[in-house]
Amino acid sequence: MKHWRVLALLVFSVFINYIDRSNLSTAAPLLKTELGISAGQLGILLSAFFYTYFLMQPLAGWLVDRFHAGRMLALGFAVWSTATMVTGAVRGFAMLLAIRLVLGIGESVAYPSYSKIFATHFPQESRGFANALITAGLALGPAIGTFAGGVLMARYGWRPFFIVLGTGSLLWLLPWLRWMPPKTASTGQQEILADTRHSGPEPGILDILRHSSGWGTCLGQFCGNYFWYFLLTWLPFYLVRERGYSMDEMAKIGGTAYLLIAVFAAIAGWLADAWVRSGASATLVRKSVVVFGHVVSALALALCAVAPAKLATALLMVVSFGFGIFGSGQWIFPQTLGGARAAGRWTGLQNFFGNMAGAVVPAVTGFLVQRTGHFFWAFEITAAVGLLGAGCWQFMVGRVEEVDWERELKRSKISPLSRGGERA
Repeated sequence: MKHWRVLALLVFSVFINYIDRSNLSTAAPLLKTELGISAGQLGILLSAFFYTYFLMQPLAGWLVDRFHAGRMLALGFAVWSTATMVTGAVRGFAMLLAIRLVLGIGESVAYPSYSKIFATHFPQESRGFANALITAGLALGPAIGTFAGGVLMARYGWRPFFIVLGTGSLLWLLPWLRWMPPKTASTGQQEILADTRHSGPEPGILDILRHSSGWGTCLGQFCGNYFWYFLLTWLPFYLVRERGYSMDEMAKIGGTAYLLIAVFAAIAGWLADAWVRSGASATLVRKSVVVFGHVVSALALALCAVAPAKLATALLMVVSFGFGIFGSGQWIFPQTLGGARAAGRWTGLQNFFGNMAGAVVPAVTGFLVQRTGHFFWAFEITAAVGLLGAGCWQFMVGRVEEVDWERELKRSKISPLSRGGERA
């Protein structure tokens, strides 16, 4: 029972996480008018979060592996919720920029913490559904935040929304500090968790990057996030400007797409775990999930660019179907490959590369749309990146099992360079 209580709190935390990181976009029209900031300044504010968020990932991964992951998550949660609350009181561009940078720092510990906790306390055959629910929370955050946030801000203003959301979010800390799991697995859990059997020196970032699997997961994550941030930042504009939908129609289509991502992620995660429990290898199952999801979503997105409006809308739902399947499995890789000792570092490194896409996608897409006057090439390039991501997961990532860190660390100490030094 405690196992699923912890998971429920983690899912709720990522739900709050994605409301907090996306609510500035919802408030942008009101905020721009009240504070008198330019469109360029607004663009800086919307992208500021990503810079501290992805730059902090390696450090966040190290902190989570070095210290208590549950406590690090609590600290980060307190920082980002307080930043959200303070946002409602700021009066100028500089202060708002500083708060967005702090928000990125606070949220940087979230995914490394999730991976560390799953790798330490959740067996392989239950990680698919656990990670899928995290993806569901990720998709529901912007969906609910857009619907509810837009309505509440229109009625009460953007400042009360931020203050109430940030203050109320802090209540999550009460059950978490009471029920969060311990730093290490119990003796009974260690007998169940195959990847907690080893102990010894903790591997570093360079040790992870010596593996093709390390590069495969990092590049695969970049491709997946390129796809996700394209939908998150440009889908509303595309539906209104290119397809001619009203704002209400856009909200319904976009909200449905996010909801389907959540639903299909949960279903895919549950089915993948059942497949593992039936005796299939983790390598076959986990790779099949992410590659299939990537390919389906990429092909459907490519067709969207040339399809009539109604068919394009239906294809967007297929995109959601594929991306939900992909999202259910991407974080199992660092949890399994890194094991309990390196899951935080591996996730932080993977997320570092992945969130570079947050700084790339808006600019590349905007340039393409401005230059061509339509979304055709933006869609096709995003689809191509998705197919490239499928190749990274399939061909660069090796067997999905914990790396033998003792052997790898010994091998790194007797490299040709070090042997030459010993002879000298």
